[in-house]
Amino acid sequence: MKLTSNMRRSQDNTLFVFDEPSVGLHPLDVHVLLKVFSQLIDQGATVIMITHDLDLMANSDYLIDMGPRGGDQGGRIVAEGRPQELIKQPTSLTTKYLQKHFENYQNK
Repeated sequence: MKLTSNMRRSQDNTLFVFDEPSVGLHPLDVHVLLKVFSQLIDQGATVIMITHDLDLMANSDYLIDMGPRGGDQGGRIVAEGRPQELIKQPTSLTTKYLQKHFENYQNK
């Protein structure tokens, strides 16, 4: 894991882009991944991820939801902002699922 070699040094002016980083991971491993991302950010890095994972979305600082669907039905920004704000007035399919995700998490 080349990523771990970056964990012990300053990440100022470093950009990490992850494409579907949680694919194939157990849900508990997604939480470990979130901690790794937090450490990178705490060290000054910027982390961008392309994901369909609701846990990763819910823990992000800012979302840009492209849609309204995939493929030739996508390509437009349908929602953007902080996850906690987007779920108050869901404007896209993704933010509706994110709203349910937050509700399920609160009911546990």
